Amino acid sequence: MVRSRAQDPNVCGVTAAIAVIDGKWKTALLWLLESGPHRPGELRRRLPGLSEKVLTQALREMEADELVHREVYDELPLRTEYSLTAFGRDLSEALAPVSDWGHRRLEKLTGDRPPS
Repeated sequence: MVRSRAQDPNVCGVTAAIAVIDGKWKTALLWLLESGPHRPGELRRRLPGLSEKVLTQALREMEADELVHREVYDELPLRTEYSLTAFGRDLSEALAPVSDWGHRRLEKLTGDRPPS
């Protein structure tokens, strides 16, 4: 999905919301940040397969969309933490029913499969 749709006032609200969380890692990052601030290295360790480049890009986009706050502490070595903004927490709460639906769907799919 094109990121410009996240800012286009002429699109459906659902389309604008999905444009903000589009991508393989953003919903997982949102989910991890719900529990509190995390350093980039922590996020990478918790999400195997996520490269540093893609993590940086996703966090920058989420910061530009005002979903996350980046805090750089003036100490040596430099320490950076990411946390959800109030707007990011709002989105997370709005996605909770979608998450519940997804879990029900997965239970249904695994319940309908014949035993191996």
